Amino acid sequence: MQTLNILGAGRVGQTLGRLWHSNGVFAVQDVLTNAAASAQSACDFIGAGTAAPTLAAMRPAEVWMLAVPDAQIAPVAGVLAAHLQAQAKAVTASSPHVASGADSAQPPRAPIVFHCSGAQSARSLSPLADLGWQPASAHCILSFANAEAAVAQFPGTACALEGDASAIAMLHSAFTAIQARCFEVQSQDKLLYHAAAVFATNFLPVIQSVAEDAWLATGVPQDLLPALRASLLNNAVANITRLGPAGALTGPAARGDVVAIAKQAEAVTQWDAQAGAAYEALSALALRLAKRKTETKATPANSH
Repeated sequence: MQTLNILGAGRVGQTLGRLWHSNGVFAVQDVLTNAAASAQSACDFIGAGTAAPTLAAMRPAEVWMLAVPDAQIAPVAGVLAAHLQAQAKAVTASSPHVASGADSAQPPRAPIVFHCSGAQSARSLSPLADLGWQPASAHCILSFANAEAAVAQFPGTACALEGDASAIAMLHSAFTAIQARCFEVQSQDKLLYHAAAVFATNFLPVIQSVAEDAWLATGVPQDLLPALRASLLNNAVANITRLGPAGALTGPAARGDVVAIAKQAEAVTQWDAQAGAAYEALSALALRLAKRKTETKATPANSH
């Protein structure tokens, strides 16, 4: 069983660490966070691992997971690479025969290192790649709002892999073992891939907030909002799940009513300029979706 070190152990690190430990995929070894108490808490949740007080205290491992926020991936990779270089120099200085080639033992295989960002590619780990490490990224399309819930929800989760071919092969096996559905993404497509997830999830609360602000501005009672929110969102999700995006589309765009769209866009813009711009952009996309639906329906009849 390969050893796994974890740098940063928030909800993602804890979820994956626990799943891999409980399924016998990795031997979770050392865990380092920005506070000893949080590292120990992560080990307790995972059910394995040793809380490392410093980077220097971490033992060598075959696999390293950088489960840190996106902005910290490159800096942490740089710090780890610098530490490894300093460590190698110290060993060479204390044992000159190692550098001279007197030791004919087979060199250990380069470790695999990966991060969990959806937007960043394996290039963020270039300081470690320069040392011969095998870099990759693995992004799970799942809300990790709570680690306990994420562990229960994880089976069937889609997981995007990208980076070094050998690292991808190992990660594919590791994630498949915890019931993820893995696929590969090209490095140059990571930003668009992650933006798709933003469209699918992050913008929904924003759009709902704009809708409720507009309702309040037009006199809809505040106490009606929770019921409107629940019924409309539940129905929309059920329709999209059952019929797909095109099949679930309703409203003026679905009817091709560009006159109604223009009038409503003007009204929204008068109320809030940014919301008006968003209404126009989303309406244009809705019209494109409606057109695609019409063309799809026409294709079978025209293909014979």
